[in-house]
This record gives sequence, structure tokens and C-alpha cells, in this order.
Amino acid sequence: MTTLPPPSTFDHRGPSDSELREIAKIIYDHAGIVIAPGKGSMVQSRLGKRLRALGLKSYTDYIALVSSEAGKEEHRHMVSALTTNVTHFFRENHHFELLRDRALPPLLERARAGGRVRLWSAGSSNGQEAYSMAMTLAELAPDLDRLDIRILATDIDPVMIAHGTRGYYDTALVEAVPEALRRKYFQPEDDGQRVIPALRRLLAFKELNLHDPWPMKGQFDVIFCRNVVIYFDPEAQERLWRRFEEALNPGGWLFVGHSERVHQSGHSKLVSAGITTYRLPDAGPNTGGSQWR
Repeated sequence: MTTLPPPSTFDHRGPSDSELREIAKIIYDHAGIVIAPGKGSMVQSRLGKRLRALGLKSYTDYIALVSSEAGKEEHRHMVSALTTNVTHFFRENHHFELLRDRALPPLLERARAGGRVRLWSAGSSNGQEAYSMAMTLAELAPDLDRLDIRILATDIDPVMIAHGTRGYYDTALVEAVPEALRRKYFQPEDDGQRVIPALRRLLAFKELNLHDPWPMKGQFDVIFCRNVVIYFDPEAQERLWRRFEEALNPGGWLFVGHSERVHQSGHSKLVSAGITTYRLPDAGPNTGGSQWR
């Protein structure tokens, strides 16, 4: 158990301008997330509890810790605290309607012919987006357990990955799921609801920094990356859009957030396919090639 120092030793003020710049540089260098000047109160509200838990008196001490070899674990706590995790089931529902009506039917046809189908929720937060994808898929494919279809869910925050893996949510959060789907895909447990095992088995939750090399082999047929790149600077955004495009199979779909746009320059093959939805032209039949398990 951590023994906290007397409250009088804490510096309750937010970070100074120079401390804020240091913190912003650390999180930007690691995750590409931009913390603008003037966000000291936000940083204080998210990191103040970490200083108290560690018994540190100042943000300068905290910066020294997370920058040291001994502070690797606390560095992960810092990333978790400073990452914005806003999500809910079937958020921006028009994307799931398009997924259901246009993207999935030919993919299911390919899967039933023996091909692989892979979907990716990038920046999955606590898993509500990925499970919404899974429910949409399961409603179209009662034979899903016989098909080679999987969903990868990744996030930089290990706390969110653990949450998604458990598949347990407060009842208030699950109320966003249509009643028929709630009854079918959730089981009451304690004071909340847990996603049924058959649906959880479709998903693999993995910790991933989108700015690092990606360990996945092969391509994806559908990528959801929504309300993630808005926290990156323009250069990082463009780099990520290019990487997503390279990760798509021919005919693959990319869904982005309501305030995000992919700049379709002469170097991009992506074409608009709906509201904040993009697609690669389909160069012909393919059987999928994603190798991750």
C-alpha cells in the first residue's frame, strides 16, 4: 500500500508554462497527441491524482520520474491519464448502417467461399465501438462461428484494453444498445452487463501505439478510426491516413470521425463512399490475407 505524505506537502497548483511544455513534449513524442498551451487545468485534473499517489511535490519531479528508466510504468499511467476516451455503443450510427448494408454483405460472401475477413477498430477505447461492429456482423451472419472473420481492437491505453477484454459495462452504458440486441448479446452480471462469450471470441484486444510500427501482417477489409486523429498535428494525421490506406485490402473501407477528413491528394487512392467514409477501389477478387490471430 502506498503511504501518502501529509496533504500540506502537495503543490495543488497546476503545471507551470514550462512544465506544461515538457509534459506536452513527452506525450507528443510518444503518442503524437498535441496538448495546446493553456491546457494546464486539464493536465492538473488528470495528473494531479498521480502526483498525490506517488507523493511527489511538483510536476518537475513527475517529469523527471516519467523521463527516467525507473519511471517506465508511470509513463504508461501518464499516457492513460492524458488520453481522451469518449465512446459509446453505436456512436455515429450511420457508419454501422453503411457497414451492415454495403460493406459486410460481399465480405460475408467471400468468407462463406473460404476467404478471410478482417476488421480493425483502431483507437478502440473501452471496446464499445468494436463490440458494436461485432453485433452488426453477428446480426448478418448466424453462421459466424464457421467463418474466418475476426475483429482486432487496439488502443494505446492499457486500462482501456483491459476493459474491452473483460467486456463488462455499467448498465447505463449498455442502454445505448437497441433492446433486441441487448437481450441477445449481453448477460446481466452484478450491477452491469457483460458481452456474451460467443461475441467476445470474435475480438482480440491489443495495446498499440498507432505511431509505432504495426505488428499485424496482411491487410484489413474494414478499418474504423474515429475521433482519434483530431488529437494529432496535421503531419501526423496525413501520415496515419497513408498507413491506413496501405493496410486496406482492395475494396476496403475506412470510417473516420465526424470532424475528420481524409485529404484525397494525388497520392491517395481512397475515394469518398459516404459521410466520413472512404474506400479503396476494388481491383478484382481477393481472398484476404491478414495473418494475425
